[in-house]
Amino acid sequence: MGIFSRFTDIVNSNINAILDKAEDPEKIVRLMIQEMEETLVEVRSAAARAIADKKEITRKLATLEREANDWQSKAELAVDKGRDDLAKAALAEKARVEATMRSLEVEQKTIAEGLEKLNEDIGRLEEKLADAKARRNAIVARHQTAAKRLEVRKRLHDYRIDDAFARFEQFERRMEGFEAQVEAYDLGGKKDLKKEFSELEAEEKIESELKRLKAKREAQRGSSDNV
Repeated sequence: MGIFSRFTDIVNSNINAILDKAEDPEKIVRLMIQEMEETLVEVRSAAARAIADKKEITRKLATLEREANDWQSKAELAVDKGRDDLAKAALAEKARVEATMRSLEVEQKTIAEGLEKLNEDIGRLEEKLADAKARRNAIVARHQTAAKRLEVRKRLHDYRIDDAFARFEQFERRMEGFEAQVEAYDLGGKKDLKKEFSELEAEEKIESELKRLKAKREAQRGSSDNV
């Protein structure tokens, strides 16, 4: 199982645990980002170790290649000197060195392939981490809005709201009753003396205005007839 797959399993298990406990979705977002950051550090550390191992093997291969060439030179020298026994021994040492080199080359190839996968995992993790951070605020805002709406809905369905509204309507009916009683007292009551004089003065003012209007119209008609 790759590191990225293991990371996905860890995140999914933690998210499922939080959902089972009906915990705040904001915690899920924080957990996912935290898991991604920790896993990214782990993957980068593994990649750094792989790079170091690859370099170490490269140095060993270079050393072994020089050693193999040295044994080849010694074998050639032994042949030139007529020492077949030494030539065989040198060639045997060269074969041993080359076998070690082949083993290291296989190991180097395995490390290179693993490093390539680690680089892919790092790229995917970085992409998902950036996306999660970019969407974090939006998810938190959506959750807060939904929580507020849910709280309002709960309050609207709360029997205490209905009870309070019923009391409000009852009080409003009582106020209407008081107002009706006040209006009833006004019915058939004697007019206030000041009020009567005010009405009289207003009526007189209207009569005077009417007389002036009539006189004006008469004058206008007279002027029209003369013409």
